[in-house]
Amino acid sequence: MKPEMERVLRPRDQARQSYNSMSRWYDLFTGSEKQFTDIGIQMLDVQSDEFVLEIGCGTGHALVEFAGKGGKVIAIDISEGMIKVARENIRGNSVGLCQADGLSLPFSDEQFDAAFLSFTLELFDTPDMPRVLTECHRILKVDGRIGVVSLAKQDTSTVRVYEWFHRRMPKVVDCRPIYVQSVLREAKFDTQRSTTKTMWGLPVEIVAATKQEIASSPWSRYERDDRSLDPSTSSGHRSTSGSSQ
Repeated sequence: MKPEMERVLRPRDQARQSYNSMSRWYDLFTGSEKQFTDIGIQMLDVQSDEFVLEIGCGTGHALVEFAGKGGKVIAIDISEGMIKVARENIRGNSVGLCQADGLSLPFSDEQFDAAFLSFTLELFDTPDMPRVLTECHRILKVDGRIGVVSLAKQDTSTVRVYEWFHRRMPKVVDCRPIYVQSVLREAKFDTQRSTTKTMWGLPVEIVAATKQEIASSPWSRYERDDRSLDPSTSSGHRSTSGSSQ
């Protein structure tokens, strides 16, 4: 039996405030992550006519790469500070940015060809990860793809030490390693390509997966028709109670 993943118990609003405060200096702390993000971008293989969503865009490194490939890109982040820095970094590129939370994506069903999360999924608490991936499944088109770059849960001394610090200093060590392919499989994604690298002794798993089709109920068409008559959804976007929660 696999050891359980550690929990992320920091409130979402506290996480937002933390990332706001470090947004100006964030790249100084996370430069080592970029090489793994770039591998994830290559594996996702976005084409020039595709519509891409990045969840947890941070300061925008991946957005510049996606835009350079000709993809039509939209990105969200829970932190308005990160969005502000990302907007400065992508100046001159055609990218849409908005503050939102991956737990409730403000986009229509089957709107995107691909979704990308780099060092983001492991920031969500264990019960919340399926919710995030269910939202990804919803907004992806048939045969849509997802790319995930994440710290990987393995039974190694380095991981155990890291998790020890995460338990005792959750505000500083705010994420934890996860079973990437397992959580994707449970959310109805099929892994197509994967590789594992090492960052400061910690395993990093990079996965490209495709959306499985889920059989719809005979009433699903009528449910969609009912929603289309709702004035709150007439613009093609889902109604949300707040931009970052």
